[in-house]
Amino acid sequence: MAGDRPRYHFLPSANWMNDPNGLIQWNGVYHLFYQYNPHGPFHGTIHWGHASSVDLVHWKHLPIALEPTPGATDAGGCWSGCAIDAGGVPIVMYTGVTSQGSSFRETQCIATGTSDLIHWTKHPNNPVIAAPPPDLEVIGFRDPFVWREDDHWCCIIGTGIAGVGGAILLYHSPDLLHWEYRGVLCAGDSSIKDPVWSGSMWECPQFFPLEDKYVLIVSAWDSGKTMHTVYAVGDYSDERFTPTAMHRLDLGASFYAPATMRDQQGRRLMWGWLREQRRKAAVQAAGWSGVQSLPCVLTLGDDLTLRFTPPLEMQTLRGAHARLEDLVIADATSPLALPEVVGDALELRVVFDMRESSAESIGLRVRRSTGDEEYTTILYNRLSRQLSVDRSFASLLETSYRGTSSGRVDNTDNDRLTLRIFLDRSVLEVYVDDRACLTERIYPGRVDSTGVALVVHSGTARVLTLDAWIMDQDEMLVGDVAHN
Repeated sequence: MAGDRPRYHFLPSANWMNDPNGLIQWNGVYHLFYQYNPHGPFHGTIHWGHASSVDLVHWKHLPIALEPTPGATDAGGCWSGCAIDAGGVPIVMYTGVTSQGSSFRETQCIATGTSDLIHWTKHPNNPVIAAPPPDLEVIGFRDPFVWREDDHWCCIIGTGIAGVGGAILLYHSPDLLHWEYRGVLCAGDSSIKDPVWSGSMWECPQFFPLEDKYVLIVSAWDSGKTMHTVYAVGDYSDERFTPTAMHRLDLGASFYAPATMRDQQGRRLMWGWLREQRRKAAVQAAGWSGVQSLPCVLTLGDDLTLRFTPPLEMQTLRGAHARLEDLVIADATSPLALPEVVGDALELRVVFDMRESSAESIGLRVRRSTGDEEYTTILYNRLSRQLSVDRSFASLLETSYRGTSSGRVDNTDNDRLTLRIFLDRSVLEVYVDDRACLTERIYPGRVDSTGVALVVHSGTARVLTLDAWIMDQDEMLVGDVAHN
């Protein structure tokens, strides 16, 4: 349906998009590369799409940056990787794949860009890393992430060690061409399920300093299935990363394969791929699949867990504004409708007074139809400290999947609870006190599913403020995906 297509999140005009790649700020301009199939809304023949922005909000489509070369090591696709400023020369490193029956051969390749990052030339000696270490029985070998350290370059590659779990392989190079394997930076244990399962293979690794610690982000893969994204904070020395316990990065079912960058303001920005949660026939009928999340600023809390904050630039999207203050809501069979707040492209900010709220659960319903035939419920349980998004009634259509996603949000303020919600048609991003984010996809079928209501279970709740903005999406995207 046309009403599913987001209005202020980034996506190409048609076809398939997945992982963000090669994030970089070049001459003051943000560049977002991404996995793209120009031949349809399905994964296959992966290219690198390309867009740029001066403000993180308005994006310009640019020509496809990388495409498979017949007969080369990337003939089967140019998979995920990173962008590098090599002394003023733009370089990307990515995984090239070739088909081998029902499996793929994965190698690591580089390409050099022109000064405007529009045209890219693959190195004639590709692949620069031709195979994983011969003494390891690995599952997958992909998604390089590169940084400069002292007098050499470092590269990590995602993999899995058979019978062990996900792992990150570390390489060093003096020139980005000749790489030496240095060992396993960090490995998981697929037998451990608590506090989070990290799968049998790790994709799309991101590794970076934050405050006086290091952060490792990986996407958990298992038996051909993309699962969820996890992170750990820890110490990095002697070419090894010693992590604390792993945590879910996003508590929802849609967010996967995030990439990060450090911009010229010193912020660590992150984007993630928001997968579709509707059936293949519906995706094919729509003609497009995949959305990029809004950018998010990552910081480190005193408890060594990540904090998630939308950048201030997102506020430039705000249009018409409504504000409600000092509402006391009692438990009722029906939610409290807010006729002042209507729309399918909104930012909502709700502050609950926890000292004067006795309710077990508090939250909102969004994309709510007039008679409650369709709605999505966002709830925070004060007793279990669980944030949940329930999609059981999100759509009357049988084309989308249903269910509930949830996760624990620890150490929230005992006095106040702040929910910040970005609703963009089929995209729902929920922030709780900047301590957690839960991202989902929803596909209402009714044209009147634009209402918002407050929800209280088992008690009363006091809302200090509720702010709602209609997000101004005009001219968010310039042009279309351009083909060389």
